[in-house]
Amino acid sequence: MVVYSFYIFDRHAECIYKKNWQLPTTAGGKGSRPSSQAYANGTASVRTPLTPEDDAKLIFGTVYSLRNMVRKLGGEDDSFLSYRTSQYKLHYYETPTSIKFVMLTDTKSGSMRIALQQIYVNCYVEYVVKNPLSPVEHPGGLGVNNELFELSLSQFVDRVLNAS
Repeated sequence: MVVYSFYIFDRHAECIYKKNWQLPTTAGGKGSRPSSQAYANGTASVRTPLTPEDDAKLIFGTVYSLRNMVRKLGGEDDSFLSYRTSQYKLHYYETPTSIKFVMLTDTKSGSMRIALQQIYVNCYVEYVVKNPLSPVEHPGGLGVNNELFELSLSQFVDRVLNAS
């Protein structure tokens, strides 16, 4: 299993942490994102590539929409856990304090709910929440800037997730 990227969103829908390991590749060896040439009505139009901030906004918008749709269709007891496309699988975990963890993996991966819970407990709580120098709120997108958190997250992903 391969982990492509990881995001943390706070309760105000701000992306407070993002990490990209590797982008998925297609059979041709190129990234799975559409090329900058998009064809509309038979003519080529140039699309600008997404910035990391726009990427995070799209991820959060997708999660927010799907989560609300699941709650409206299934009731308050149902929850959104993941979805799969032909290129990646998105995994979602929300804490009781409304911190949202999103992970993009390859399509063959199973449920990452337990792994996201472990990242929350063993990495985020241990090195961010318990750190007296870490801000409680992240105004204006001021994110998690903690070397121990980043190191423990990278080790967790490399040893536990990418090894399986």
